[in-house]
Amino acid sequence: MAIVEVQNLNLAYGDFPALKNVNVHMEKNTITALIGPSGCGKSTFLRALNRMNDLIEGVKTTGNILIDKEDILDAKTDLVSLRKKVGMVFQRPNPFPLTIMENILFAPKIHQTAQKAEYAVIVEECLRAVLLWDVLKDKLHKNALQLSLEQQQRLCIARLLAVKPEILLMDEPCSALDPIATERIEELMWMLKANYTIVIVTHNMQQAARVSEHTGFMLLGELIEFGRTKDIFTYPQDQRTNDYITGRFG
Repeated sequence: MAIVEVQNLNLAYGDFPALKNVNVHMEKNTITALIGPSGCGKSTFLRALNRMNDLIEGVKTTGNILIDKEDILDAKTDLVSLRKKVGMVFQRPNPFPLTIMENILFAPKIHQTAQKAEYAVIVEECLRAVLLWDVLKDKLHKNALQLSLEQQQRLCIARLLAVKPEILLMDEPCSALDPIATERIEELMWMLKANYTIVIVTHNMQQAARVSEHTGFMLLGELIEFGRTKDIFTYPQDQRTNDYITGRFG
């Protein structure tokens, strides 16, 4: 079942066309990877899925982005609710300069989505979901900035889970991590997809091949090819896809 349906999506920064007539469906509880050279529109597309591009002056977006059959580009869309449903993890971990507990409870407190009596349960559930509970349960009042980069990234994911999203957008979430930490975050993605739909932007084609079930190749704002990851990397249908994954450019 498709949870995301993108139809004829065009996005421009002023006069610059960053996305051109993108059409794609993404299935629920799957991992989709977006690959392509720098500046091809991958991160712009990712941000379009929770309308973070709206924060940039002069952005113009046309087309349709249906999430759970509702068009998020509709002028009546509640952006706060949308960004709770569709959360984002960035390239570099960005925990707040607060305690571990305060990081996880930040959104539930701001949005008043939980009672104080529920706070301990929320913290434990979110840390367990990212496999940090056993490590941090006695350090909940420690400043989050003192954690390792991998732990910080896991904490940022846990912080998203506290508002019960459906979709996790990950913009090169391992780019600041070493290979061992990268492997652990990839394993975490596979575990999380049982309950969430994940869309990841990555420059690492090996990572795309390892973690995703579907892959999209983007070039100059266009989605050139989209399909099962195994097929994209083994039998690409477009010569430009083949040229990119075989290292002829990018």
